[in-house]
Amino acid sequence: MIEYPIGPVMLDVAGLTLTQHEREIINHPNTGAVIFFARNYESPEQITALVNSIRTARQGDILIAVDQEGGRVQRFRNGFTRLPAACCYADSPELAEPAGWLMAAELRAVGVDFSFAPVLDVDCGISQVIGDRSFSTECVDAAKLASAFRKGMNSAGMAATGKHFPGHGAVAADSHLASPVDDRDFDSIMAKDVLPFKQLIAEGLEAIMPAHVVYSKVDANPAGFSAFWIQQVLRQQLNFNGTVFSDDLSMEGAAFAGGFVERALMAQQAGCDMLLVCNNSDAAEQVLESLPITQNSVREQRLNAMRGRAALNLEQLQQTEKWQQTVVLINQLMAKHA
Repeated sequence: MIEYPIGPVMLDVAGLTLTQHEREIINHPNTGAVIFFARNYESPEQITALVNSIRTARQGDILIAVDQEGGRVQRFRNGFTRLPAACCYADSPELAEPAGWLMAAELRAVGVDFSFAPVLDVDCGISQVIGDRSFSTECVDAAKLASAFRKGMNSAGMAATGKHFPGHGAVAADSHLASPVDDRDFDSIMAKDVLPFKQLIAEGLEAIMPAHVVYSKVDANPAGFSAFWIQQVLRQQLNFNGTVFSDDLSMEGAAFAGGFVERALMAQQAGCDMLLVCNNSDAAEQVLESLPITQNSVREQRLNAMRGRAALNLEQLQQTEKWQQTVVLINQLMAKHA
């Protein structure tokens, strides 16, 4: 039996269990990961079973991810600890690391490899889609808090993904619905927005997701489709050698590139290691079929680093003193910001 490596496409599934067709798609050589949404979650037991069925369907390696930042972006709720928005740690900085650990430990307990966190965008008081998802309005504080959150994630056996490079916090438009343009110059972006990315890269950040934002004075393409931003700035100038995930190619901010196949090829050529195609199963299949099936040892090495490390199951985790004490602290923080 052929054992496939982790492929370059991340897709989603429709419901709480897999269909036969989804099992076949998961086993396509170009499939590399599945991302969960709230519609895929009912209970810890159900999501554990879904994770196991995905891994069983794949002849080889596959990654499983979710957006579980906290605040308004938390896909798994009932049966999981409710986490505060990132901005809440500003006045309780000592809780950023325990919160990162708690988020990661609970996800690892049900078999999810990683959450797309932390948000490294600096809140400039402009972007509602970022807003309270940012750790701070100050780049130095955002970097410190995100660094602590990542440290907690790592201690629970989870790799971290910083988003949305080089910074989504200074544009009002939501790249899910529009094509935002940031007209600041390169030096301004590097001095402020890039600082948290720079610090976490120096600390060993495992992955980065570029923004579907056009930085018009720097490059005509959104960052996730820009060889300048990904290869020249991220890889060469900042010495980042982890995984680059495209943001979702179904978002309006990606539409400039044409159809889904064109979007995928352009993002891959710009330097993205893994391409997200979400909430459009036809588009995901088009991308799977159209991308050449290639062996890429550098990409595979980067993606392998995103695999979750050994973890307790949820019942075991909830019996630990660390989990019980951390939940109390995070619940207190949630109540403070209610």
